[in-house]
Amino acid sequence: MVLALSARDIGSRVVVRRRVQTGERPLYTDLLGELTEITPAEVVILTSAGAVRVPVDEIHRAKPVPARRGPTAREIAEVERAATRAWPPAELAWLGDWRLRAAGGYTGRANSALPVGDPGVPLSAAIEQVVAFYTERDLPPQVDVPLPLAATVQRELLKAGWHEECAVHVQTIDLDQLIAATDAVGSLSARPSPAALALIEGRRGPLPEAAHHVLTAVPTLAFCEYADAGEPLGRAARSAVSGDLLAMGRGTVTAAGHADDEGARWLGLFAIETVPAARRRGLAQQVVGQLARWGREHGASHAFLQVESTNEAAQALYAKLGFTTHHSYLRYRLRQRR
Repeated sequence: MVLALSARDIGSRVVVRRRVQTGERPLYTDLLGELTEITPAEVVILTSAGAVRVPVDEIHRAKPVPARRGPTAREIAEVERAATRAWPPAELAWLGDWRLRAAGGYTGRANSALPVGDPGVPLSAAIEQVVAFYTERDLPPQVDVPLPLAATVQRELLKAGWHEECAVHVQTIDLDQLIAATDAVGSLSARPSPAALALIEGRRGPLPEAAHHVLTAVPTLAFCEYADAGEPLGRAARSAVSGDLLAMGRGTVTAAGHADDEGARWLGLFAIETVPAARRRGLAQQVVGQLARWGREHGASHAFLQVESTNEAAQALYAKLGFTTHHSYLRYRLRQRR
């Protein structure tokens, strides 16, 4: 046995070769993950499948390895598939594996193409079909480009005269870690209340009919709303929403595989809102905590959210909870011809 690990390596990425069969021809399996605990009797490795306890007498070799540089192409694609199912457009068309999404202009995510996979036609022809799809619907042609997964698409768009509209960070966290970092408040329901819709409108403006599909057309869905009846808001704050709603959030659980029921299940967090009069009380964190617990009950193991690179306040909140950037995507829009 070569156990080149010590307590100083806790928190590091390690590889452990474990003996699973003894005899003339011993068999081994390799475990890769974060070292979370080490004792004279065993080590605990947090792998992508969960924590694994390995008795020391079953370890053939173990050593630290360099930290991982970033997610694989497959992992980026999986999170993107879970995310697009969590924010469903009113209209969805397929171009090979690409998704062409439209929802009457309500949010960029629901009105842009997602180039994950093979479009089934040459790249230049695929982009032409994207332009035609959105032009027919009187919408600006937009493409959300996950990087580095779709770097070839990015190059083709730039060559064709598209411009960058915004950058969005896709941030993730282990769900047990998120639960450990949060308390929980709020009531859960499958549909948003009028007060919740009013709070969303306060941020985005009047909701078109397609917005209701985007917000509610997910099979595993919950809205968390927190109203503090014991602390009136006052007229100025009350005028912004209906009733005493102080904070809200929307949670979804969607699969990451090619089919809706395949692959790991992810909790998606959206529309985390707090009325101005109730900010700096930790309510947003507690709403996230309530949705995290709901997500775990519905089979999710990790959570994701999407935050624009310019939203520094939201990024600070999510960093405090332990979220890290998994990958980013750039939204490109076709330059308008004069």
